[in-house]
Parts: sequence; C-alpha cells; structure tokens
Amino acid sequence: MNRNLVFKTLAFSLSTMLLVSCSRNGKDYKNSSRATGWSINDKDGGFQANTDYKEQEAAPGLIFIEGGTFTMGRVQDDVMHDWNNTPTQQHVQSFYMDETEVTNLMYLEYLDYLKKVFPPEEANYRNIYYGALPDTLVWRNRLGFNETMTENYLRHPAYARYPVVGVSWIQAVEFSTWRTNRYNEYVLEEEGYTQKDAKYNVDAQSTFDTDTYLQAPSLTYGGQDDVIRGGRSSVQREKNNTPRANPNNPGGNPEAKDIYVQMKDGIISTTKYRLPTEAEWEYAALGLVGLREYNVYRGRKKYPWDGAYTRSGNRKTRGDQLANFKQGDGDYGGIAGWSDDNADITAEIKSYAPNDHGLYDMAGNVSEWVADVYRPIVDDEFNDFNYYRGNVYTKNAINEDGTVKVLTTEDIIYDTLQNGKIVARNLPGEILQVPVDDEETYLRTQFSDSDNRNFRDGDKQSSRYYQSFSDTDSESDRMYDSPINRISAGEDGLNKEYDKANDRTTLIDDEVRVYKGGSWRDREYWLDPAQRRYLPQTMATDDIGFRNAMSRVGSKSTKNKTPRN
Repeated sequence: MNRNLVFKTLAFSLSTMLLVSCSRNGKDYKNSSRATGWSINDKDGGFQANTDYKEQEAAPGLIFIEGGTFTMGRVQDDVMHDWNNTPTQQHVQSFYMDETEVTNLMYLEYLDYLKKVFPPEEANYRNIYYGALPDTLVWRNRLGFNETMTENYLRHPAYARYPVVGVSWIQAVEFSTWRTNRYNEYVLEEEGYTQKDAKYNVDAQSTFDTDTYLQAPSLTYGGQDDVIRGGRSSVQREKNNTPRANPNNPGGNPEAKDIYVQMKDGIISTTKYRLPTEAEWEYAALGLVGLREYNVYRGRKKYPWDGAYTRSGNRKTRGDQLANFKQGDGDYGGIAGWSDDNADITAEIKSYAPNDHGLYDMAGNVSEWVADVYRPIVDDEFNDFNYYRGNVYTKNAINEDGTVKVLTTEDIIYDTLQNGKIVARNLPGEILQVPVDDEETYLRTQFSDSDNRNFRDGDKQSSRYYQSFSDTDSESDRMYDSPINRISAGEDGLNKEYDKANDRTTLIDDEVRVYKGGSWRDREYWLDPAQRRYLPQTMATDDIGFRNAMSRVGSKSTKNKTPRN
C-alpha cells in the first residue's frame, strides 16, 4: 500500500475521531447539557431553559451604573464639626439608577392606581390611599407665604416634571414596590402572557404581585385561568397570527393552559425597584467613571461634576450655576438675569447638566432618601463590599398544606406610625412575610438574627450571644437615648403620648434613615456627595425626595464580550 495513502487515511481517521470527541465533549453546549450531555429544550420533553438570554435590560427610567471601588465618606469640608464621616474604601456592584428624581407626575400615577384599585370610599381600603398621600403641608412656614406650593405643587400640571416632596421614607419604599409590580405587569402583557389591557380592569381581589406570581402564579392576576385563557393566543393573533415560542410550552400550542413565566425564563424582572443604598448613591453621585477613563483624578472631585466650583467654566456657559441650591442668606436663586440659577424652590428635572454617569440633580434640587439606617460610623472593618445597614431578613409564611400564604382583602393590617399617620403594612395579593427563625440561622456564620439594623453598634444587643432576661427589652438596653413617643387607639381617637424626658441626647435609633445630597434649601457645603444626614423614616420635608435603583444580575459590565463554550 502507498505509504502516503496510509498516512492520509490515518490523519483522516484521527481528525474524524477528534471532531466526534469535541462534539461529545461539548464545544457548543447551547442546546445540550454540560452535566449529562442530554438535549435541552427538546420538543419531546426534558429540561427547559432559556439558552438565548443575553443580559439584563434597563427597566423604564433607569440607566446602567458600572460598579467599582471608591473612597466613601471623603468629605472636603466639615464646617458642622459632627465628624460622622470617615473615609473608607468600598466596592459597589453594578446596578441601575433612576436618571432623575421621582417626579410629581410619576407619584400621581401611583396615587391614581391606588384610588382605582382600593377605593377610599370603602372603609377597609381608605387608609391605603390616604397613607400614600404626600404631606403637602410641609411647605407651610409660620413667617412665610407658601400657600401657593401647599395647594398646587403636587397636582398642578405646571409642577408635573418637578421632584415629588413631602414623601416619607416609608412611602418611598411602598412606591418602589408598586413600581416593580406595574413594570412586570407591563412586561407580561408585552410578551403576550396576559390579555391586552387587562391591567386596567383589576381590583383589590386580583392585584398583581411579582413574588406571588413567581411562587404561586395561579393565586394572582397574570396566572389566573380567566386572564390566561385566550390571553396569550389572542395577543399573539393580534401581533402576527402565530404564537411566539414559549419556554414553558415548547410545543407551541396557543391554547395551552397554565402557561406561566418562571424565574428561569428571564422575562420579568426578579430584581426590584428599590431605594439605593448609601454606598450606591454616593458612588453614583461622584461619577468617577469619566475621570478614571482619562486618569486625571488628582483629587479634583468635590461635586458630581468635575472641579471644586459651583459655576461652569466652559466658554459657552461660563458663570452659570451647575446646581439648584441656596447661595447665601436670602439668596435662593441669585439676582434675576445672568447669575440666576433659574430656580428658587425645586426645579424641573433635567434643568442642569448630568454627571458622567448621566444622572441629573445628584447635587441640589432635592435631597434624597437612601435605604440605610443611620449610624455615625460606617463599619468598613466588618464589610467593605456592597455596604448597607438595615437588613431585616424575612421568609414566606407557609400554610399547613405547604403552600405560601397569599394575603386577601380581609388580611390587610394597618400600622399607626408615631406621627399618627396610618399606613398599610401589606396589600392583598402579597405573600405574607414573617421573620426568619432558628431554622434558618442555626450554625450559620453570616447572620444569627432576623433584624440586623443595630448589628455591631457597640451595645449589648449587638453581641452574638446577648440574652435579655426580661420579657421586653428595657430602656437601659438601648445604645442611643432617643425619644420614645407612643401612640394608641382610644375611644375618642388616637392617644398621643409625647416623650417629655429632659435627658434625651439624640434622635438616632433603628427607625432613622440616611438622606444624601444638598437641596434647594442648602448651602453648597451639602452638595458634596459624601455628606450625610438623617431623619426619622416617618417624617417628610419640602426638600427631600427620592429616586429608585435596581440591582444588576449577571456580568459586571454591559460591554459585549465573546462568550466561551
């Protein structure tokens, strides 16, 4: 036999074996399992998974903030001499943040929804709507004429694009939850999983909740048979007369029942609108990304913009104010004309240039609530990754039959806050949450309690092995000697007991939250993103608003990268 022919035959055989081996060993595992070699998304059955998922899309109003390391708490001045900030190096994961503050128009949409779904005319729902109303009386001043804002600022269309104020921290959190559910409701309709415009016909008995839909879809709007039946097929017929491929219905039957989106499908957002943490807010406000790209930091970053001055140095806009703040006693906007900052109270969103992340009004206009419980010191010795103080861990309540407990209209519980405002602790359609217990904390090293707001405060209760020998924690167990105001229901209404003790020394407790950024009422000192202040979470002012954030899942960066098999 020809030797060359033998070598060619052997070479062909080896190459064939290598190709088969590579195929079996999975150079491309897109539609086969790296664990077992079995097919994935086979029409005849088997494991179903979304193998075409690219990356998380930015939800409405949000822009991407790539995470990184920064020095948190680097204040340039300390004229207040409160020393509540010590520079610490922190790392923040990538996340999304609202481009602007939440506006009056956005908040009015929330109020309109509550009023339609939970009519305040019905006694059982009345405080759901009234508990969400901003406090418009925050504009009043005993020696100032501000009734124009009191009567018009929230609802008049002239202020529609102005940041909402008079909202407490608790109300901001509730708005964030509502926004998450309405966005996912919209996505389900757009993807053809629910009937078109069905979201306009819901009532208190059939509201949509994201967690409930993922855990027990048949118990919430979007998973109920009367909404699903004909929903997906009719929507798809309107679009293109053919049903879209459905990961939960690989056969493509448009009349199939129980077609529910699951977390593994990556269709609805499992990360939620929320308040940003203090570390996230400060990192986003600094906008270091532009300086890092050109390697020209050199300590010039005092404000969200580049430089140490509040006026523009650019040729076209030289002398213009870069934020809405109080320039001096009695000077809220400057002299009318060239030096005016075009605002005396709040300003319309996007009135000033954004920072390098594309975020508007991270200095001035209104201060903003963040998620953290306030403490004078950021404990970087315990954690320097995604720092946050305020974790209260809960779990789903489980019925005797093993299903999650979904709340009904009869299960609504109202809380009376210390300021007398009544708010709903939960809403129909939500899964009841209960504190974690020993079943979750036994032999764990990361956490030992459900409530971690006062962890490592220095008080006795912060000790891992602290044990109280009284039925209720005595006042002496508290580290911070803050006032204790009590409110209770009586025959003639609410009985308010004000703390009249003369030995109270602080307002700090577990119900006090951080707010960041300067406002239209503040001097330029507070425009430094590192500055921090605090206020009880039940209170509201005319210069504090908020914006939402959302965690990012998956890669740290949005830059396109070639995936590896």
